[in-house]
Amino acid sequence: MQTDWARVAELVLRSRALDALEETRLVPEKKIFYQFSARGHDMAQVLLGLQLTHPKDAVCGYYRSRPLLLALGVPLEDALGSSMGRAGGYSDGRDIGVVFNYPNPHGASALPMCGGVGAQYTPTAGYAQAIVYHRRVLNDRAYDGAIAVVLGGDASVATNGFWSALTMATTLSLPMLFYIEDNGYGISTPGWLQTPGANIAKNLASFHGLKIFDGDGTDPEHAAYLIREAVSHARGGRGPVLLRLAVPRLQGHSFQDTQAYKSDEEKSAEWARDPLPKLKTYVLENGVAAAQWDAIEVEAQEGVERALRVAEQRPVADAPSVTRHVFAEDGAPQAEGGLWAHAHLTPTTNNTPKPEGARINMITAIRRTLDHELAVNPRALVFGEDVGPKGGVHGVTLGLQEKYGADRVFDTSLSEEGIVGRAVGMAIAGLMPVPEIQFRKYADPACEQINDCGTMRWRTNNRFAAPMVVRMPVGFFKCGDPWHSQTNEAQFVHSPGWRVVCPSNAEDAVGLLRTALRGNDPVMFLEHRNMLDAASARRPYPGDNFALPFGVAKRVREGDDITIVTWGAMVERCEAAADQIGARADILDLRTLAPWDSDAVLASVRRTHRCLIVHEDIGTAGFGAEVAAVLADRAFLDLDAPVARLTMPDIPSPHHPALMEWALPSAATIAAKIQELAAF
Repeated sequence: MQTDWARVAELVLRSRALDALEETRLVPEKKIFYQFSARGHDMAQVLLGLQLTHPKDAVCGYYRSRPLLLALGVPLEDALGSSMGRAGGYSDGRDIGVVFNYPNPHGASALPMCGGVGAQYTPTAGYAQAIVYHRRVLNDRAYDGAIAVVLGGDASVATNGFWSALTMATTLSLPMLFYIEDNGYGISTPGWLQTPGANIAKNLASFHGLKIFDGDGTDPEHAAYLIREAVSHARGGRGPVLLRLAVPRLQGHSFQDTQAYKSDEEKSAEWARDPLPKLKTYVLENGVAAAQWDAIEVEAQEGVERALRVAEQRPVADAPSVTRHVFAEDGAPQAEGGLWAHAHLTPTTNNTPKPEGARINMITAIRRTLDHELAVNPRALVFGEDVGPKGGVHGVTLGLQEKYGADRVFDTSLSEEGIVGRAVGMAIAGLMPVPEIQFRKYADPACEQINDCGTMRWRTNNRFAAPMVVRMPVGFFKCGDPWHSQTNEAQFVHSPGWRVVCPSNAEDAVGLLRTALRGNDPVMFLEHRNMLDAASARRPYPGDNFALPFGVAKRVREGDDITIVTWGAMVERCEAAADQIGARADILDLRTLAPWDSDAVLASVRRTHRCLIVHEDIGTAGFGAEVAAVLADRAFLDLDAPVARLTMPDIPSPHHPALMEWALPSAATIAAKIQELAAF
């Protein structure tokens, strides 16, 4: 694709005019609260953006990527209005104006970027893997030649996300371009402290399966050549590319950054490398007349002023509207991401079980549900550490890879950020990813991706969403320990945008998992290790279309003496406690914690006038505290005794079975607490 140098000049000059307007007027007038100049980075970004013309291309930038967005077609009034936090634009004023997204109807979409450094890499790798999946598994020729591009500064190559994405891209030979803009600094930290030798391209020269380009991002002809070659290589199906371009950062990291850490000589040397004068010289020597350049410059200034007038006419969004689009809303599908936005029709479901055959354990129930959903939904795919030939550390996925192939059920590298991050990119590309995290504690490195996924719909004001089902074993089993036996479900409930599911038996596991797999929100599906093969959790398979609504508790025992609220492995223990003392307990299994069935709990407590909350997680700020707070707020006058909680003490799960059982709520301690409350 030949370079339209007049168009390049137009976009670079628009970018410069936007930066100048913000710095000289809008920031001092407090109409913009965050400002990141792109001066020095701008020309090369524009050259890259003009190469991304395939309708299935996707690019994920970072906070200095506005020139790229302009090249993709983002209107000036949206760029300015978003920076000013006005209604419309990228987020309706919900997110910082430099945190971009752009569902592009005419070319490459800009995936929702994240505020964290390096968080953009693994979702882009996931999108690249989805391109391959669409072509190879779904036989969708519309993805032929499409690529995924990620932008990052040199400081970002120190992050786990960068290395995880690099591992994915190279081992799977993905159509992905890593575009590294090296300005020599990570805020105030010089490049030699970020990257050994201050050149990631040289360090990766022998990285297997990766094509390297390295050059000067301020030289118009050289930069254009390298960008064309890098894009061509990625489009040609020859594997991933890393392109490092050296550019100057001509302003501070942000508007507030005085660059006191740079000498005057260093700043002068950086300005001597400004690509704009080089661009002007080059285009005047290659067919653009001086008068045309002047006209382009005037139009850039006038266009920005016109855009400002439009942006200033936009209102601030109606404040109560910020509570919308945390989750999917009926009749308002997102523009991109998930099955619903890509017109995938799911089979009908029912919430009446039709029991089939003998009782099965939760392992078999979950496997059978995954098997059926893989069969009826070609966009579903299951992956994680050891889920392939091994069948998962708990045997849940055993045989699925043999049946559906390694494109649909596959092992990943050992990077939880990479597992969840790639799922984000796949979901945006219209797939239904089902990643597995082996144990709850192992999810900690993925928490940034989990948070960013959950907030995506909200922070883009329903432009993008990434529905997925993260399967995660939690809790004790035979013994405990701090690494494999955590529950800590409250952390996920406290991550806006996630549904949190915790079944206690095989039937509920089937119904809740099917709802998750056919839904339009990200779901954390917590599989309690002690219930996977527990006799008490076995049920007949309830049928291939059985699905349960979220937010509806199950009454497992009916009584008038006391309400017991619980979930997961504690359901079994609460039933045993009631049996020990013959208590007429109203035992409610919440089944889902986000949303949770407060109406059922309140109705029960208003009848029994007593409540005991039992959960395995630690007591301080555990989810039981939320239940207790709601009861105190809405049912205080109905209570004849204080709301009580039985939980783990505020310690990790001990390893030895005797220590673990002492720490866990037991049937005996639950029974004693029931009696204490009954006698109050």
